[in-house]
Amino acid sequence: MKNTFLLSIALLFATLLISSSCNNQTKSKDADKKALPFDVATMDTSVKPWEDFDAYANGNWKKNNPIPSTENSWGSFNILDKETREVKIKGIVNELLTVADPKKGSEAQLITGYYRSYLDTVTISKLGISPIEPLSEKIVATKSLDELIATSGELAKLGISVPCEVGVGADDRNSTMNAVFMGQGGLSLGDRNYYENKDSSMIKVRAEFIKHVDKMFSMAGWSITEPGKTILDFETRIALVQLKNFEMRDPVKIYNKIPFSELSKLAPAINWITFYQNFGLKADTVIVQDKNYLKNLSQLVSETPLDVMKTYYRWHLLINFSNLLPTQFSRETFHFFSTVMYGVKEQRPREERAIISVNNRLGMPLGKIFAAKYFPESSKQKVTQMIENVRSVYRDRIDNLSWMSAPTKIKAKEKLAAFTWKIGYPDTWKDYSTIDIQPDKLIQNSMNITMWDHNDMISKAGKPVDKKEWGMSPQTINAYNNPTSNEIVFPAAILQPPFFNPEADDAINYGGIIAVIGHEITHGFDDQGAQYDGTGNLHNWWSPEDAKNFAALGTKLEKYFSSIEVSKGFKIDGKLTLGENIADLGGLTLGYYALEKSMEGKKRPDPIDGFSPEQRFFLGWAQVWRDNMTRESLISQVQTDPHSPAHWRINGALPLLKEFGDAFGSKNSAADSLRIVIW
Repeated sequence: MKNTFLLSIALLFATLLISSSCNNQTKSKDADKKALPFDVATMDTSVKPWEDFDAYANGNWKKNNPIPSTENSWGSFNILDKETREVKIKGIVNELLTVADPKKGSEAQLITGYYRSYLDTVTISKLGISPIEPLSEKIVATKSLDELIATSGELAKLGISVPCEVGVGADDRNSTMNAVFMGQGGLSLGDRNYYENKDSSMIKVRAEFIKHVDKMFSMAGWSITEPGKTILDFETRIALVQLKNFEMRDPVKIYNKIPFSELSKLAPAINWITFYQNFGLKADTVIVQDKNYLKNLSQLVSETPLDVMKTYYRWHLLINFSNLLPTQFSRETFHFFSTVMYGVKEQRPREERAIISVNNRLGMPLGKIFAAKYFPESSKQKVTQMIENVRSVYRDRIDNLSWMSAPTKIKAKEKLAAFTWKIGYPDTWKDYSTIDIQPDKLIQNSMNITMWDHNDMISKAGKPVDKKEWGMSPQTINAYNNPTSNEIVFPAAILQPPFFNPEADDAINYGGIIAVIGHEITHGFDDQGAQYDGTGNLHNWWSPEDAKNFAALGTKLEKYFSSIEVSKGFKIDGKLTLGENIADLGGLTLGYYALEKSMEGKKRPDPIDGFSPEQRFFLGWAQVWRDNMTRESLISQVQTDPHSPAHWRINGALPLLKEFGDAFGSKNSAADSLRIVIW
């Protein structure tokens, strides 16, 4: 389990959105050096800050920055991502393209070979769907459910979605060792809500999905009667026996370690031996997310005609590679997964999609060059000092909590003292040189990369966890908390404006990068992270009374956010977003008091643009989360994403803080009843 700071997007969408494009608002190469700490021209001071702080701080920015036709949202993250991608990452790729005859397996050869294969539309068009036809034919040729299950194991190791997804990671109850995990999956629309929600917009998505599948099968030349309806009906049945997304946030509920032999008892219709053999993995024990799902899935597949199952697997084969197939496939995929589901109107040019695809598929080889070029070693020291400052403030906050007893405070501080961090980039880099990349074989290149990743993953099963390993590339604009390692991780790319600006006053940076650091540390003490101890093991270190108090505060926060309607008929899911909302409150609180501590014993800074340091702290937070979003994307987020929408990470979180009210002179007595102090 990893808690991330950014707005997360379903894995399928993250892959498919490479079909869309950014607008032309690229800043110059010197933009980062000249970025204003906070531009008051972005504000709309006709709005009272305690009534709508997002509009107050970002109103003019929002008016002047409509969502580009090629985006589902447009805000600080999008702009920074665009600048990083179009200036730095594209610059690296262009430099590598000038290398004559790069050594096979080198970063230069892997990156340029894949990039050229993505741009070779002549060969892609000529090949058509022939690169995936052998797998399609193998599915069609299966004569029994056992044979099809065995084939699905081969598909799964190529990254093709199947109803039971298998992976290897740290054992939550023995975090120094890797274990095999198995969970639910296999949904084209990504989340159960898309299959059962009766709102008219969701009904429309499902109707469009049927049309989309039918068209894709037709373009592939696969003659199947009503494939769209067949897929939707089957996936709906799968979805309705899966855990809901907020239930998946309970680490105890989804930890069910069983002997491998018990799988056959739970789900006798599924031949697990052949599935795992063809997946390439052997396991004595498996950690299952939900035993009931396996039981119900077994019943479901035993009742489903074999031809329906074949159609299902052929569909997932096709959609997995659709963006690597001829233009008509990527265009139709973009239409449904970007336009229908997220409101994106225009597809990115192929060259931009090629850069994104290189970054997605070869992130670490590219990141090795990125880190060397753009992240000085001195930056690690700066961030290390920031983390220690926040940890010190957190320790003081724990000491002063009124709802936690002294014995539990000792254990909380022990966990806080034990947590570690990674900054910028890995200390050691993996060797990717065995990946075979050729400039005219795009789909085979993709398969080869996936197989390298797969083999790397399964090689860890039953072995000690490598605590030095990273879950993100250095050029990723994100950060995360890994509870099984009790660590926080900050890739190099997030240490740029508006998160961290060396030209900014302390208050703006404390509202940016310091609040981010506080957010990630707090994830170790949110409703999920608080169930892990200082060694990273899923272990209860709470007294019953303290656990009850903590849960009551969480319930209060859950109800508060669940009352917020973001679009007609759609509200924030307080249960799903609880961890991120706790982390936002924690990050804001820690950042604020770290700023206050930094000013102790010093001459108080003069106001800047008429704003005190405390006011600029909250302006810094609002600047990070300024954003415009399509309604389709907003609806998707509140149904599937553990993060509240950006607007409510400002307007939802800030009214809960007395410090915000004090900073802006709010006299709203109703807000006093909302105060929620957890950490």
